[in-house]
Amino acid sequence: MSEGNSMASENGTDLSQDDTGTIEENPEETILSQQTSVNLVPFIGQRFVSQDAAYEFYCSFAKQCGFSIRRHRTRGKDGVGRGVTRRDFTCHRGGFPQMKPSDDGKMQRNRKSSRCGCQAYMRIVKRVDFDVPEWHVTGFSNVHNHELLKLNEVRLLPAYCSITPDDKTRICMFAKAGMSVRQMLRLMELEKGVKLGCLPFTEIDVRNLLQSFRNVNRDYDAIDLIAMCKKMKDKNPNFQYDFKMDGHNRLEHIAWSYASSVQLYEAFGDALVFDTTHRLDSYDMLFGIWVGLDNHGMACFFGCVLLRDENMQSFSWSLKTLLGFMNGKAPQTLLTDQNIWLKEAVAVEMPETKHAVYIWHILAKLSDSLPTFLGSSYDDWKAEFYRLYNLELEEDFEEEWSKMVNKYGLREYKHITSLYALRTFWALPFLRHYFFAGLLSPCQSEAINAFIQRILSAQSQLDRFVERVAEIVEFNDRAATKQKMQRKLQKICLKTGSPIESHAATVLTPYAFGKLQEELLMAPQYASLLVDEGCFQVKHHTETDGGCKVIWIPCQEHISCSCHQFEFSGILCRHVLRVLSTDNCFQIPDQYLPIRWRNVTSASTNPLRTTTRDRSEKIQLLESMASALVSESLETEERLDVACEQVAMVLNHVKDLPRPIHGMDDIAYACPSHSLILPEVEDTDGIVQSITVGNSHESFTLGKLKERRPRDGVDVSRKRRHCSEPCCRHFGHDASSCPIMGSDTLNAELLGYL
Repeated sequence: MSEGNSMASENGTDLSQDDTGTIEENPEETILSQQTSVNLVPFIGQRFVSQDAAYEFYCSFAKQCGFSIRRHRTRGKDGVGRGVTRRDFTCHRGGFPQMKPSDDGKMQRNRKSSRCGCQAYMRIVKRVDFDVPEWHVTGFSNVHNHELLKLNEVRLLPAYCSITPDDKTRICMFAKAGMSVRQMLRLMELEKGVKLGCLPFTEIDVRNLLQSFRNVNRDYDAIDLIAMCKKMKDKNPNFQYDFKMDGHNRLEHIAWSYASSVQLYEAFGDALVFDTTHRLDSYDMLFGIWVGLDNHGMACFFGCVLLRDENMQSFSWSLKTLLGFMNGKAPQTLLTDQNIWLKEAVAVEMPETKHAVYIWHILAKLSDSLPTFLGSSYDDWKAEFYRLYNLELEEDFEEEWSKMVNKYGLREYKHITSLYALRTFWALPFLRHYFFAGLLSPCQSEAINAFIQRILSAQSQLDRFVERVAEIVEFNDRAATKQKMQRKLQKICLKTGSPIESHAATVLTPYAFGKLQEELLMAPQYASLLVDEGCFQVKHHTETDGGCKVIWIPCQEHISCSCHQFEFSGILCRHVLRVLSTDNCFQIPDQYLPIRWRNVTSASTNPLRTTTRDRSEKIQLLESMASALVSESLETEERLDVACEQVAMVLNHVKDLPRPIHGMDDIAYACPSHSLILPEVEDTDGIVQSITVGNSHESFTLGKLKERRPRDGVDVSRKRRHCSEPCCRHFGHDASSCPIMGSDTLNAELLGYL
């Protein structure tokens, strides 16, 4: 074989595979693969819409050739960075068996294995064109060092012994009728008209399936699920759930939402994703989940539902239940997959909500047939399609769409006709007037999908499933809190020197400020021309005509742009920012810094602050913040000194507050993360600026305390005493007068923590 990039497998073998071609064949070392009658043979440059599509294609090819495949190496990880960017599929006989030690330290017995180091493989690599990911075949070899199976033999491989959902249902019914496994197999052979022993599954597969049915009793699980929800409701009255039984007293639908989800929905329930593309395989129920984005751009869970059937009645029940959980508050916008029943249910139950469809769901269906129809023109059409998708004006879309259809001969293509009929549900020119909080961006959709996949991975018995989802939601909340803390500790770099940028940095979250900063950096590339009183024409310096129309009325602090980016995302566009800077406006008007994207601290806007939060939840949040503070402070001695000084100041401030009269639970809780820790803003020239929020006498920073000015020519800093206590160690006093050691509420546990 030729020497390519050597890739070590997890089982100790080396696969010499080339990223851009096939492996050269050597008849002396391998057995050539059998010729196949399948026309669809993998080739370099072949494209797939997903990993699963590529796997199914290669699996079908392998079955015709006489072998099965397995997933091998990957590059990247789901939910981290760019996610998985490369995937290798290999022959099931690839690699070599390894001896693994058992729990008692002894090596396992030498069991027989079919692995013989076969080098057949197919490699796919993820590429993103026009913000849509595709998987391209970059390596393929069909050379095997073992004999391939015949068609009547390959079906017995474990990978192809699959039982369809319809067959599972019939087997379950036969079992209830008291039939033996052999009787079931014989009856199904007669029904399907196949020869004896030629079913796609064996007797062992049926027995394993029946055993799984015995382990999962759906009727009892439904009862346990309802009992579990009632138990959680008794523990926390803010836990929400509802269910519906059918005429046979079987669970038909059930939905639930946690207390934290209801609080998050109050602040961030303006834009929702309702994902209904998954099922719980163990119970054959449709699984729907409501997800959104918080003010830091992180996925937040609002609720989920299990539906027995997929029809308009089921979706209507789920939407009404969500509104019941959320005190009747409907979202401004709702993103779903392309489903006719769901579309009708949203129109009935949420008439004021703008319903939109993910473009990725639509294109996934077109990718199956359109490349064949267009042939070599498919890439050109896709580029043209995304140009139309991102247009700003509806009139331009209508005109350009007609040209595109005529150019590629798609006038009679039914899928394009139906796509055009639904244009108000997916095309951005028709959606820019509505607020979507960034949910339509590819990076946010991938983050939400990764969060949904983590929940789906928790499938188990129904009652346990509710607890597992709660654990995942709680873990996600803790991780989000820690990440927010880390972002607050990071220095915000001002890149333009604009007063508008400095003002926005004190108001917006780091996520929202980053989006606004991107627009600020692009604004100087645009020219602003006054065409009428309060009306500006803003266009790129390379454009001779066109551009956007900006209306700016300073006396009313009203501003708008024809691109509608503010209405779409809640972030001002570069055209508006250009006009504001040209007109010597040094701050963004308050109404154009939405509360949704702010570092809010008031109880009415902050979802983490509520008078009904239990004391235990307050303590848990404080412990999480303290843990993040400790982990960050221990990195350097300077950080540790600063942290000790600031904690001492906070303790003094807390001790000065009046004591509660009716107990701790009567105090309205305010999330301290916004007042304890504020970011430092670093200008591009390296000057650190302290950013404060709110009144100046209530704010402070994490920067080092300034030295006192000398009085009467004496350096006061030399007179300052240094506390020797390990829990304090800051200046201004000694161990005898340490404010921390003198605290009545300080116990040994706190001393150990500090």
